[in-house]
Amino acid sequence: MHEISLCESVVQLIEEQARSQGFRKVRLVRLEIGRLAGVEIEAMRFGFDAVAKGSIVDGAGLDIVEVPGTAWCPRCQRRVGVQLRFEACPDCGHLPLELTAGDEMRILELEVE
Repeated sequence: MHEISLCESVVQLIEEQARSQGFRKVRLVRLEIGRLAGVEIEAMRFGFDAVAKGSIVDGAGLDIVEVPGTAWCPRCQRRVGVQLRFEACPDCGHLPLELTAGDEMRILELEVE
């Protein structure tokens, strides 16, 4: 389950920021995760709680904002919604599409003290 290593990376990034910015405790972590990022959201929630124990984020809430997949179709000249990374345009069937959103994972916001 790669979500555990993703959670470890998130906690490590937050601890680095705590050292450089001087906060002592994190109350809330808000993540943005694209539906095409290959991340299982429930596994991420479980992994976060397990990895957070004893760290600066221990006890912090986790809010995950899911980003839908979108892509640019060069034939239609417009943005379309996609459910899979290598999906054809739902309107004209063109391949390949240029993925524009849905594969990202980033820390959006921290509530700290």
